[in-house]
Amino acid sequence: MSSAVTTSAPEGKRVAIVQSNYIPWKGYFDLVAAVDEFILLDDVQYTKRDWRNRNLIKTAQGAQWLTIPVTNKGRQMQRIDETEISEPWAEQHWARIRHSYGKAPFFGAYESPLAGLYEAAAGLKHLSDINRLFLEGLCKLLNIGTPLVRSRDYASSGNKTEKLLTLCQSAAASCYLSGPSARDYLDEAAFADAGIAVAWMDYGGYPAYPQLYGEFDHYVSVIDLLFNTGPEARRHMKFQMAHDDARS
Repeated sequence: MSSAVTTSAPEGKRVAIVQSNYIPWKGYFDLVAAVDEFILLDDVQYTKRDWRNRNLIKTAQGAQWLTIPVTNKGRQMQRIDETEISEPWAEQHWARIRHSYGKAPFFGAYESPLAGLYEAAAGLKHLSDINRLFLEGLCKLLNIGTPLVRSRDYASSGNKTEKLLTLCQSAAASCYLSGPSARDYLDEAAFADAGIAVAWMDYGGYPAYPQLYGEFDHYVSVIDLLFNTGPEARRHMKFQMAHDDARS
C-alpha cells in the first residue's frame, strides 16, 4: 500500500498549512493526521467557486454540491477569515444530507454529532469559524488529535513560498508537509536554506469502499466515508494504512 507521504522527513515538528475547507474529502483529513500541527491559512484572499465554502455529497441523482452562501459582491479582495455568511443555510444542508444518507449503514451512528455541528454552525457569522467547527468535529469522529491553529496567530510575511516559510519558522517547524499541487510554485531551496525539510503528500492509491448510488467517487466529502463505513473509516485512509503497514 502507498505511504501517506512521498518523501521522508527528519525528526522534529511537522506542520501542514492549508486554507480551511467546508466538510472536505478524506485526503484533507489524511494531511491533518500526518502532521503535529495543522495551520489554517485563512488570512489570505477568499476564492470563489472553490472548496472554501462548498463540497460534494453523493445523491441518487449523482454527486451534488452543498454550498454555503457568502457575501462577496464588492468584496473581491476579502480574506477567508473576513468572509461572512449571507443567508441561512445549515438547516437546508442537513436536510439534504439526511435525505441522501439516511439509509447508509452508519448514518444512525453519526446522525446526532453531525446534527449538532449543523445546529452550532447555524449561529456563526464567518465562514472561517464554520469551517473550523466542522474540521474539529470531524477530526474527533475520525480520532485525529492534531491541533488546528489559525495562521493569523503566527507572525508571517509575503506571499506563497515566503508566507509558508515564515509561518513554518514562527511555528518552530522542522518539516513542512505540502499537498502535491504546490509543486508548481513552492521554492524548496528557500526552505532548505532555512533548515526546514519539505515533504509531499501522496493522494494516490486509496481503496474503494461500499458506497451508495452507483459508480464509486473518491472525491466527495469525508462524511460519505463515515456514513458508509462507520468505525472502519480509518481503514480507508492513508494515515491508518501507513500505521498498519508499519506494524506488519
